[in-house]
Amino acid sequence: MLKPGATIGILGGGQLGRMLSVAASRMGLKCHIYEPGAGAPAGHVAERVFTAPYEDEACLRAFAAGVDVITYEFENIPTSALDLLESLRPIRPGRRALAISQDRILEKSFLNEIGLTTAPWAQVDDAATLEAALAQIGAPSILKTTRLGYDGKGQARIMSEADAPEALAAMGGAAAVLEGFVNFSAEISVIAARGLDGAVACYDPGENVHKSGILHTTTVPARISPNLRSDAVLIAARILNALDYVGVLGVELFVTPEGLIVNEIAPRVHNSGHWTQAGCAVDQFEQHIRAIAGWPLGDGGRYADVEMLNLIGDDVDRVPEFAKAKNTQIHLYGKADAKPGRKMGHVNRVL
Repeated sequence: MLKPGATIGILGGGQLGRMLSVAASRMGLKCHIYEPGAGAPAGHVAERVFTAPYEDEACLRAFAAGVDVITYEFENIPTSALDLLESLRPIRPGRRALAISQDRILEKSFLNEIGLTTAPWAQVDDAATLEAALAQIGAPSILKTTRLGYDGKGQARIMSEADAPEALAAMGGAAAVLEGFVNFSAEISVIAARGLDGAVACYDPGENVHKSGILHTTTVPARISPNLRSDAVLIAARILNALDYVGVLGVELFVTPEGLIVNEIAPRVHNSGHWTQAGCAVDQFEQHIRAIAGWPLGDGGRYADVEMLNLIGDDVDRVPEFAKAKNTQIHLYGKADAKPGRKMGHVNRVL
């Protein structure tokens, strides 16, 4: 168990790293940020920032030398950097979870192997394998790059076979996976945590609404039955235990007439878990810090109904309006420029 005064290293300097650093500071822990880009939002609230490429071995070593444990706020960290850092300090969550989440084929294979249901899928390498995949799965379907896609990027819809050439061209030669469309009534997500001692704590499922491929709102409680709520939590726990995971994990699921289908997993704190800041005594950021620092987990109990609203691009101009509203938290990320599709902050409203 890390004592107050210890230092946590965070790979990535975005808003998730920022909020992790704030949570750590409340617990008497310090944070160092490693971020290739200048002006990292997390750097505004951390003790130290290392601004260098992930290929800079000397800087990686200096970063590791000053911390007690390393975590990350996004998945797409080069393997070479992780190899070096892991030889110097513990990385939590572990490398297996990161590798699986970085590749959609590995992710879906893992989920199926542990008995969980995903959308029908097939690997696509070229026009011939796409044709075979469409014959197997049919249309409508969606073609996705296996790596580096997020917030709707790296994806192309195929409504009929005639769309296949254009969709394949949109992948830019990258490895891809074809996923069948799922007839779902809602998308929910579970934020769950597992400690160093194997203890598991899950938050209530939240109901998600997306706009243009980006999360718009998450509302708790989700409008699902008690049985589905239990099933969602058990699915998250199964994934955590199968990975021997340490930290917070986000699990996105589709609600269908046949039950829950796993969409994807994220080995980190998650946008759809921001509601915990207003609805729980121990939010997802503190929970993650507790887990990787070897502290006991909080119970994750919810004491309020909450709607989380992402502030995307020019939505940040509505801050004066939200500042007047009752029962409303405002979280701004310190980003200088509001660009279309860019997450500038979020608002938690207690319902």
